[in-house]
Amino acid sequence: MKAFLTKLRDVAISGFFALFPIYVVFLIFTKAWTHLTAVGAKISGVFGIKTIFGIHVGTALIGLLIIAIWFVSGLLVRISFMNTFSRAIERPLSKLLPGYAAYRELAEEKLQHKVKILPYTSALIKWQEYWQPGYIVEQDQGGNCVVFLPDIPDTTRGRLLVTQRDQLRVISSVTANQLDASLKATGKGLLSEYSVMQDRFSMSS
Repeated sequence: MKAFLTKLRDVAISGFFALFPIYVVFLIFTKAWTHLTAVGAKISGVFGIKTIFGIHVGTALIGLLIIAIWFVSGLLVRISFMNTFSRAIERPLSKLLPGYAAYRELAEEKLQHKVKILPYTSALIKWQEYWQPGYIVEQDQGGNCVVFLPDIPDTTRGRLLVTQRDQLRVISSVTANQLDASLKATGKGLLSEYSVMQDRFSMSS
């Protein structure tokens, strides 16, 4: 029974992500909620029931209808046409709506427990008399490095710098994901857990 319920959950989540770009479109056109509420009110009027466990019947029916749509979409997403359709809508949304990709990744992380592996190298970048945690995005043979300095606590935002290798130090003992988690906690653990200021980092090469 547990395996069956887990499979149902996975199918429903697949349907949710298949329709994720469509949800954004519906959020732009907020009248969609008004239409759904009207439908729920009509259905509840037919049955003559006002509340279920203290919840208005119209609201409950809307919730059940949305979950049913997720489940059906989860089954349809296995068909290549449905998946292609979802991606086709998603591409222009990513360009038109700033932060769309970040919100989608956040939803995947929360619902599917996915952890995005950051493909960067953790480093300390020299800034006047201080060292600022960041990531080495890329570097060339001439000693030039592109580094990303994330904001806190929203580490998906930040600024890019181009600097020389002698202006930064690689933190070999800390992965990019570990550094990201620490920065979201306003730097907690950088000294107590990772000891980034000790002689455990090496010059970038």
